[in-house]
Amino acid sequence: MTRKVQSYRKFIGYTQFQMARLLNISVQAYRNKEKDKTPFKDIEKVKIKEELQKNGFENITIDEIFFDNKVAKSFALDGR
Repeated sequence: MTRKVQSYRKFIGYTQFQMARLLNISVQAYRNKEKDKTPFKDIEKVKIKEELQKNGFENITIDEIFFDNKVAKSFALDGR
């Protein structure tokens, strides 16, 4: 997950300092989130999405930024 966040951040040319400032947290707190040591809060996810939208990713979703797009193999509920 965090690799995607880091990749998007770098793609728009932002430093960890700039992202920390956007989220109103310390740089160390942001680094911990990028390293997956602490989770991003929902409001932080929204702010990051909005910033990416302002910087060329108009149609990006929170799911695309923060979650893997892999789909689990489904199975029938009746066991078939």
